[in-house]
Amino acid sequence: MISTIILDFDGVILESVSVKTEAFRELFSFEPDHVDEIVEFHKRNGGMSRFDKFRYIYSSILYRDLTDDQFRKLSDRFADIVFKKILRTPFVPGAREFLDGSHRKLALYVVSATPEDELRQIIERRGLTRCFRGVYGAPGKKADHIKAILSATHCGNENAVFIGDAINDLNAAKASGIRFIGRILPGEMNYFAGNPEVEHTISTLFELEKYIGPGTDT
Repeated sequence: MISTIILDFDGVILESVSVKTEAFRELFSFEPDHVDEIVEFHKRNGGMSRFDKFRYIYSSILYRDLTDDQFRKLSDRFADIVFKKILRTPFVPGAREFLDGSHRKLALYVVSATPEDELRQIIERRGLTRCFRGVYGAPGKKADHIKAILSATHCGNENAVFIGDAINDLNAAKASGIRFIGRILPGEMNYFAGNPEVEHTISTLFELEKYIGPGTDT
């Protein structure tokens, strides 16, 4: 029986993946010859922190050094671009209902690549703080956060599942030894197709609730 559910944030709770994609295009608009490649790299690496993406973009796409000052400016500008938009971004269908109905029955956590302070502010502003027993973000790694949750709660690996929308999320679940359910945005490519390490796929969180069952009060 599943007793602990760990959820990614963008693309699992909020339909905010496109907000982040648009932000990368705007952020790197000063590099018109490379911006399409940068955006494609971002899209292929969902679940990777923006900080790691910035470092890769400079080292392997722009082939330039990234100074501490540039890194800080990129990080601040990105946060400015996305924060207000995410406060207006719709929920993944069924997400609000699932969180409201399950947080007393199941131990719910968020593990995301979004910077942790920013993530906590968004969750508070969206009225979700009461739904989660813990919220974890960058710069920590997803697999490390998951392992820490399991250790602190003494939850067996077979009783925990990570819900994510990217291959990096699947890799985090594998590295921490827990089950994985993939969320697929309708109309988008199913990157999990045929992968035996993916227990199940869903397109809405209504489907997640049906799959895991009612749970018990905790």
